[in-house]
Amino acid sequence: MTAAVKNADAIVRGNLRCCRLRRWTGYDGFGFSVKRVSPPPHVIEYVESNSPAAASGLNGNDAVLAVNDKDMTHTSYDELTTALKKTRDSDNYVDLLVINEKIYRRLQKKNQLINPRHAKIIETPRTMPIDYKDFKTQELFTSESSISDDDDDDDDDDVIVVCSSSQYLFKSICKAGGDSVSTSYNQQISENPDAPIIIVATAGGIASKKIYFLPWKADSDEYVLCKSIKRFVSLALKKAIEQNYRRIAFPAIGCGQFGCSISLVADAMVGEVHRKSRIHDISVTFVIQPDRNDIYDEFKKQIDLLESPSPSSKLRIICATFGKGDIEVEMGDITKQKVDVIVGSTSSGILTDTIINAAGKESQLAYEMEITNHPNSALIAIPSGSLSCKKIFFVKWEPNDNEEILRQSLIDLISIVVQNVISHKFTSIAFPAIGCGKHACSVDIVVQTMVYEMKKHLIQRKLSWRVKFVVNANQENVYDEFCKQVLTTEDGFHEATAYQLPATWEKSAEDKIRFTLSTKVHEYKSIVSNFDQAMKGKYTNIIKIERIQNERWYMQYLAHSKDFRKRLEMNTEKRLYHGCPEQAANAIIADCFNRSYAGVNGTVYGVGVYFSSDATYSHGYTKPNASGERCMFLSRVLVGKTTKGNSTMRTRPLGFDSTTDEKHIFVTYHDAQALAEYLITYK
Repeated sequence: MTAAVKNADAIVRGNLRCCRLRRWTGYDGFGFSVKRVSPPPHVIEYVESNSPAAASGLNGNDAVLAVNDKDMTHTSYDELTTALKKTRDSDNYVDLLVINEKIYRRLQKKNQLINPRHAKIIETPRTMPIDYKDFKTQELFTSESSISDDDDDDDDDDVIVVCSSSQYLFKSICKAGGDSVSTSYNQQISENPDAPIIIVATAGGIASKKIYFLPWKADSDEYVLCKSIKRFVSLALKKAIEQNYRRIAFPAIGCGQFGCSISLVADAMVGEVHRKSRIHDISVTFVIQPDRNDIYDEFKKQIDLLESPSPSSKLRIICATFGKGDIEVEMGDITKQKVDVIVGSTSSGILTDTIINAAGKESQLAYEMEITNHPNSALIAIPSGSLSCKKIFFVKWEPNDNEEILRQSLIDLISIVVQNVISHKFTSIAFPAIGCGKHACSVDIVVQTMVYEMKKHLIQRKLSWRVKFVVNANQENVYDEFCKQVLTTEDGFHEATAYQLPATWEKSAEDKIRFTLSTKVHEYKSIVSNFDQAMKGKYTNIIKIERIQNERWYMQYLAHSKDFRKRLEMNTEKRLYHGCPEQAANAIIADCFNRSYAGVNGTVYGVGVYFSSDATYSHGYTKPNASGERCMFLSRVLVGKTTKGNSTMRTRPLGFDSTTDEKHIFVTYHDAQALAEYLITYK
């Protein structure tokens, strides 16, 4: 086989290898994945550190030149993966001829050749080495960047990013770098304590050119937390790009001493890297602590989702309240929206076809009839057919290169839709990103105008509506602009109350509320660990743990939480248990902790909803169903300012938010003061 490279020195630097992989008993597969690259050859995305692939000398960013002597330099991704699977299943071993992609691309431009006979053969041992069994150090490569054209062959990271708020990481880096690193950092921070980033030249045993120290603070509000993580990543990447660096390493911030949600951190960091790397040529490494397989698994999952998003992918939704109404921005499918009205535009053939095809023949015939009979109508309303909405509105609208005409046309469009929604007595609408696709209108003008006008109507007309702007998955820039405009407070309207749904939440085509957790995820294990510790001897086994995804309830709770923090200037949220019969649990999931049930299980500390930090106490209020199964909620509760309660208290005492036994029991008096986060079913 030949490929477009030949320089002998470069081959040595790129380490041309024939990696002979053998499978190990007790190890599933070879422990590597391949990333699709255009043009081929395709590239090794990551290698498990204790795998047969690692033992054979295979590395991340290796270009796959051949599989068992068959040339792979011009084959499709599917042909390569098929060849790998076929050889894995039929042969005793798999030979991969590989070379660092950076070297391959450079020499390919020079029309030089690779001679496979120069490859160093590295064989996987027939059994797993003893030291591999306890070896957990792992690294994940996003592999999002293309390779530069210069001759810099240094494979060390150009930049290592350090969260200066993390004492453990900060001290470790300073110790490895020696006195010069800590001295330089201290000098710069004393001169500029508010500096967003401190840059220090490396020294000692640190394999990089620079260290970026960035401050960062965790937050209990998931929206604020997600935003701060993305800003942390964005600042570091922006500075590295400005300084012409191409390789950067990040820690998994917040997953250690701060105790942040691992899935949220991974989703935010990987997502921000992916967004930046589509614009800039930069390679990013996430470095995970050796003993944190849970963090490694979550980052790996998020990176895998970039290649092949699952049907139950992460939600991309933000929401803000204006007056009595809500505006949401979602990255999704306009035809899947469960609202009263889905809006389309007659000027967009693609959008019209998409909506009509999803709605079905009845809607198609109605649309054709309306267009024929009322060709000049500003809006036509047709039946929803197979869609989940009540009506489909098609608005007559045309794009225009003149910015003022475009802006006025969008003002008119929103006004026409609002008037017709009012006349139909509907309360929820879904708009597409009109004009931001094939029409290529100014995204800034379209988004700013649509959002501004919708805010204005909600507030001035005092509409209790739910308005959604739905953006296609491939329009990240449009989604970002909608989020920016919805959340801005610079347009003269009241400050928005903004929310982002939890990163762990999943989509569901059936609009489910209950999601059973996998027993393998960290989310499940952490709940079980605390429950088991509290309930020793009180139960035999956990049947399942369900995550409750009641969006309306969650939004109400977050609004209440924001009010508590603003008023009390502190976070008073607690994770507490609530035990009840199965029938009551079903009612709670559908309609929250409704106080109409208060008093059913006692009123010793007040006539409200009872929670406890002691799971054995809550266990006393559960009842087995026909199968002997019991239900207990793990809830988020805003205890606020609390005082000792008694049976005469039918509402919270003036100046307080809850009552208590001053030990483990807390009683709430507002339906949105608690959120059922998980339901534990056990025996």
